[in-house]
Amino acid sequence: MSFMGFFPFRAADIAIDLGTANTVVFLKGHGIVLAEPSVVTLETVAGVRRVRAVGDDAKLMLGKTPDNVVTVRPLRHGVIADLDIAEEMIKHFIAKAKANAGVRLRGSPEIVLCVPSGSTVVERRAIRDAASNAGARKVWLIDEPMAAAIGANLPVTRPIGSMVVDIGGGSTEVGVLSVGGLAVTLSLRVGGDQMDEAIGAHVRRNHNLVIGEATAERIKLEIGAATVEEGQEPRMARVRGRDVVRGVPTEKQISQEEIVDALSETVGNIVEGVRTALEATAPEIAADIIEGGIVMTGGGCLLSGLDTVLAEATGLPVVRADDPLNCVARGAGRALEDLEYRGVLHAV
Repeated sequence: MSFMGFFPFRAADIAIDLGTANTVVFLKGHGIVLAEPSVVTLETVAGVRRVRAVGDDAKLMLGKTPDNVVTVRPLRHGVIADLDIAEEMIKHFIAKAKANAGVRLRGSPEIVLCVPSGSTVVERRAIRDAASNAGARKVWLIDEPMAAAIGANLPVTRPIGSMVVDIGGGSTEVGVLSVGGLAVTLSLRVGGDQMDEAIGAHVRRNHNLVIGEATAERIKLEIGAATVEEGQEPRMARVRGRDVVRGVPTEKQISQEEIVDALSETVGNIVEGVRTALEATAPEIAADIIEGGIVMTGGGCLLSGLDTVLAEATGLPVVRADDPLNCVARGAGRALEDLEYRGVLHAV
């Protein structure tokens, strides 16, 4: 019997896009095997706090829990806000990813985690510690703009300049890449969560209606837009919440024009961040970007009309990557599998 005969199962390496809103898991040899909300429900029984639900199950409980149950997001702006809860969430997602892939694995995996380019050393160590405590043999970190660019099939290792804008739930990452590195990088604390908050504030201010996070997100997905396209029919959405004055449940109609108005500040911040990064870009790289354009990734780039607004503001062609929601995780997975990209990984 060969030496390997004693070890019929092996650890499978994993790449994780640990996002503020969603976590996507890439399993080496299997591709994307899990994509769920970064949400954890905690239950307190006899003074002891324990995890009750994680991911999809926990998100269903958002804003609907009794006093002894609380639903939280352990990440804020792409970095860990609660280490213990994040550790439990990572353990759950790793176990579920293996189950989804239908593989039996033993041993500690090597894990690649995506981090915001603007995160501090302390924030990076917190992410590394959470993965190590969750059972990782070795933890590698990769900057989100780099992972997004690899996932979007941009020529990051060649002497060709390219630009990627990754709009996530808690942050927007702007990166100008060339020769396997980030020539210019900018991390903005604006994203999908800020859009939801802006919608909630607008509805309360203009309609005296209090709505929850889930309702604000639904409105964004239904009629959210960065601009109203010419010739497009006006769209409406039903909004249900609590009337501020009377204190009773109420339903109202909201137009797409109102939502465009509500999101204008957040969209403006993203556009301003992209323009700031372009101003700091070297002339030769800028010349390449004129030809290749700006590539958008992340769930936030699905906002209707955002590509049009960005193209008008910069004068450059703007395209959405294929499968933008999983782009970062796919890029991190390719960096894990392909020796060509191993140089972009780093440890803390």
